[in-house]
Amino acid sequence: MIRFVGRSLLAAHLASIAFSLAGMLIALRYPEMWADSPAATAAFSLGMRWGAAGQIVLGAGAALALGGATLGWRRTATFFAIATLVSLAAELVGTTTGWPFGAYRYGDALGPKILERVPYAIPLSWFYLGLATTVIASHLAARVGPERRAAATVLIGAWLLTVWDLVLDPAMAHPAMPLKFWVWHEEGAYFGMPLANFAGWAITAATFIGLARAVSGEMTVTRPALRWAIVLYGANLLFAALLDAGAGFLGPLAFAVVGVAAPLLLLRGGPPARRVAWDF
Repeated sequence: MIRFVGRSLLAAHLASIAFSLAGMLIALRYPEMWADSPAATAAFSLGMRWGAAGQIVLGAGAALALGGATLGWRRTATFFAIATLVSLAAELVGTTTGWPFGAYRYGDALGPKILERVPYAIPLSWFYLGLATTVIASHLAARVGPERRAAATVLIGAWLLTVWDLVLDPAMAHPAMPLKFWVWHEEGAYFGMPLANFAGWAITAATFIGLARAVSGEMTVTRPALRWAIVLYGANLLFAALLDAGAGFLGPLAFAVVGVAAPLLLLRGGPPARRVAWDF
């Protein structure tokens, strides 16, 4: 039953990504195509109000259910608690002081905010993408020796999460985009964004992934867990990449390819990871 719920939430999350892509790549740019239709106008208004936050909530729900079913409820709940608390603390400090990400503020497109600063959806996004990258990283880290496995898991997981942000940030906040989910108050070298942002992402991700692993121990990754993690991470990376492509940003697309390929190439000579049945 839990796996059915998880699969249903994952399917709804994927559908919401497709809906968001249609809204941001077509509806926002070509309003003359739908403005005369009451049904289309209502759908557009609903998407603008709840689409982004709903997409994140569905992703978090899918990760919770599928994580509980394939990794264990205690491990998943521990990761949820640590990831959301650490990321929320980092975001609250960041939106107040500008450290560690740089000076920025969130707009209203992601829904209600905690302390009027950080949307409730943001810690949930750190959780579900963080859990997905940790599952993938744990699978890849099985190729190195036991003494290096913990460090490899943290580094690969934080790397993959930062790669996602390298692709996501231009799609969400570049001045040329028709809809901006957050606004930078300082100029930077990466599509107008400060490089400190990505250092902050890596530090935040490494912190909660490392803490979760220290509390719960090494993660045994089954094929079912690996499959949903790859689908969840890949769909969100593709979502950001397609938005970048629609805006003509080719740099982030290169980062996506190189960033995902790098850990695979680095670990290609190791022993194969444990294989189990596809009992998803």
